[in-house]
Order: sequence, then C-alpha cells, then structure tokens
Amino acid sequence: MRVAAVTLCGVGGLSGAMYGLLTGQGKRARTLIGRSTGDPHRADGVYAGSGAGELKFAVLGDSLAAGYGAENADLLPGVLLARGLAQETGRSVRLTTYARVGANTRTFVSQVDKAVADPPDLALVIVGGNDVTGKMRVSTSAALLGVEVARLRSAGAAVVVATCPDLGTVRPIPQPLRWVVRRWARMLAKAQRNAVLRAGGVPVPMGELVSSEFHARYSELFSPDRFHPNGAGYRHASQILLVPLRAAVT
Repeated sequence: MRVAAVTLCGVGGLSGAMYGLLTGQGKRARTLIGRSTGDPHRADGVYAGSGAGELKFAVLGDSLAAGYGAENADLLPGVLLARGLAQETGRSVRLTTYARVGANTRTFVSQVDKAVADPPDLALVIVGGNDVTGKMRVSTSAALLGVEVARLRSAGAAVVVATCPDLGTVRPIPQPLRWVVRRWARMLAKAQRNAVLRAGGVPVPMGELVSSEFHARYSELFSPDRFHPNGAGYRHASQILLVPLRAAVT
C-alpha cells in the first residue's frame, strides 16, 4: 500500500478514504490469488541438439522464471527455451534452474551466488513482480538488478533480462488498485531496462510485448490462480524470449 500511496500522491493526492479502499482491495486480491508456497516441476538436464558442443543455460528469478502454473515439466519456460535453443543452435543445452517461487531482487542475489560458482554461457533473468507487490522502491530494485547482471557478465555469461511484467493484466486485482500496480510495474520495467543496459545485459520489455495478448486471451493463457501463466502462456512468452536468447549466443 505504500506503493499505492506514493503513486497516487504523485497524481493529485491520496485521501484517507482512497487509502482505505486500496488497502481493502489489496487484501481481497491476495485472498483470490492465494500465496505460492512451493516450486513447480523441475526438469534440469541436457537437451540434445543436432551438432557438437554444449551450451550451459541458466534460468534465474521468481515464480515466472521457475514456471509456476505450468501443467507439467514440458511446459516450463526453461525447458521450452532449452529445447528451442538446442534446435536453433544445433548445440546440446544444459539447463540449470536457480529460480525460486517468491523471489525478489534482494533474494535473487543468492541465486547469482550459485550461478557464478559454475558460470553459464547464457543466463535468463525474470524478476521484479514481487518487488512491486512487496513495495520495494523502484530505484533500489533496479540498482540491485544491475549489480547482479554485472556479476553474471563478469563471470562470462551472456545475460538476457525479461523486465517486470504488466501486472495490470491480473484481473483478481480490482480497480483502482490494478491501475496503481500497472503504473508501478511499468516504472520498474523502464528502470530495469536502463540498469541492465548499463551492466552489459540485454533487456526484453515483456510487459510491452505480451500484455495485449494476455489481456485478450486471459482465459487461455493464465493458470487457475489467475495470476501466473499456464503452459500455453509460458509457451507464448518463450517464443518471444527465444529470439534475444538466440542472438545473445551468436
């Protein structure tokens, strides 16, 4: 709710009644969405290509990176992308998933610690949604992300970052709270883009690229919790992410 207060104060003030409304809406939305308590399916391993050589591919971040909501392991974003990279490059792809449900940019640091101990050739990072819902300052979140992307780059990894998604597509969040989190998510995505570029990574504006499709095909692309994508949603997002990932290793 501090996020809501700061955002709305910037556009004309926040009355006590409005603050109370947003607080109540936040509690109701959390009840509808529920809390993710466990990690989804795991399917790390080698996905064979048609040629020689191996590409070490790491996936880091939050529940979206981990694939929470996918119906089975074959529909996890890491698996979809590992198979896509193997087909596109001809190389075998060794997938390692460090992502964890509930991670934010602060807890993401421990994932990077593990990744740089055995550096990947290519890393995908998806993080930021929990920074918005957890009321982390945009400047703090983006700065932390930039530091960790720089660490991965220094370890020799090419890094692609899917910036904060458009939380305005999540229908269990009612208006006007949905407008507030959409605005905050867009602010964070912009700040993440700048931080990632400075750190030598490749930002991908996922909010801009997929929100219209997720809005139009809401019943098809979201899991039963109506907050995380289902397998079809992850497949759609992965098709977009495969292009910059492939480019990063050429």
